[in-house]
Amino acid sequence: MDFKMPPRSENSHKGTFGRVLNISGSDYMPGAALLSSLAALKIGCGYVFLAACERVIDAVAAQTQNVVFTPLSDISNQLKLADVLLIGCGLSTSEGAEIVFKNVLKSVPDIPCVIDADGLNILSKIQSAVLPENTILTPHPKEASRLLRKDMDEILADMEGSAKEISKKFSCVTVLKSHNTVVCSKDFEIYVNHTGCSALAKAGSGDVLAGMIAGLLAQKCDAYYSAKLGVYLHGLCGDIAKNDLTEYGVMAHDLIRYIPYAVKSIL
Repeated sequence: MDFKMPPRSENSHKGTFGRVLNISGSDYMPGAALLSSLAALKIGCGYVFLAACERVIDAVAAQTQNVVFTPLSDISNQLKLADVLLIGCGLSTSEGAEIVFKNVLKSVPDIPCVIDADGLNILSKIQSAVLPENTILTPHPKEASRLLRKDMDEILADMEGSAKEISKKFSCVTVLKSHNTVVCSKDFEIYVNHTGCSALAKAGSGDVLAGMIAGLLAQKCDAYYSAKLGVYLHGLCGDIAKNDLTEYGVMAHDLIRYIPYAVKSIL
């Protein structure tokens, strides 16, 4: 498939390339907030605002100066300014996380949304939820089994059919992750990705993918294209990184370093 990056005008500023509000991380998973935030920036968005608890903000702030922070209590105000919502990476499924997730779904404006990881696990418990129009869900097979309330073997036996079923049930774009990730549009068009390798089979890899997709959405790519391009480039990051680090030694944070090289290959 002939992929192209979103154009970048010389007459531009950081607001031109979009604001991502990232609601991610928890006391025991601050790394997910860091990885998803940096991935969105590295692929070209202008701002990432991370809404998280103080422990997560402290942990992320100690490792990067590129992210803007906001307390969980200010989410409603930040939603009014955001171009894209990313929610769920390392969020946990605690009672507090569920309250945050449900409140956000009730108040999110008409902006593209990426729901990943624990956001999907919470969503699976509230099956009647109405999602924003341009929503992307990014489950792996176990999360898909929860969303569809099916045995995981059924998901694995028919990945394309399962992706279509999720898209139909939630009226969304679905990224069903595997060694050949399946992306399904709201109209049930299917793209099967063939970049990537076992280097991606590390904790945090999915957080990087979610951030990359959100960053593309912030640059005004449509939801289905953002999902396809994000998956393609994410896999390519693994393919390029393994040449330097081997498939054994690639960590999730390494993938972020290789995003520019993956992008360069399609410019």
